Amino acid sequence: MGLRDQFNDSLKEAMKAKSPRRVSTLRLVLVAVKDRDIAGRTEESKAGVSDEEILGLLAKMIKQREESAEVYAANARPELAAAEREEIAIIREFQPRQMDDAEVAAAVAKAVAETGASSIKDMGKVMGALKGAYAGQMDFAKAGAAVKTALSPK
Repeated sequence: MGLRDQFNDSLKEAMKAKSPRRVSTLRLVLVAVKDRDIAGRTEESKAGVSDEEILGLLAKMIKQREESAEVYAANARPELAAAEREEIAIIREFQPRQMDDAEVAAAVAKAVAETGASSIKDMGKVMGALKGAYAGQMDFAKAGAAVKTALSPK
């Protein structure tokens, strides 16, 4: 079952359970996916975006909500920050398990070895390999820092 089907099934369940936060969050996700489908549509290809692209979209949505929650918390709006965190939890249900720091470090070391990277100039190759192999499973901002550390002269 693809991610789209999971979203639709979860939306139906949330509507039956009368869970307004879950319904609104799932509708936001489905609208974002549909928007991405429309933006990527061409004459040759009428197909929607792939699950990998949807995972990237989910990661972006989570990051936006984390930033919003921080702003709300800093401005003494805990109820809005809590609402953002609830949405994050709902969206995360559809992502694969996220890698911890040790797993990210091991993946970076493996990617550096596989690509034959030796300097910071090769960072793009390593990041490309990581994004291809671990889409949706790691925070690429943290991975970028780990790659920089691994490739910087010692």
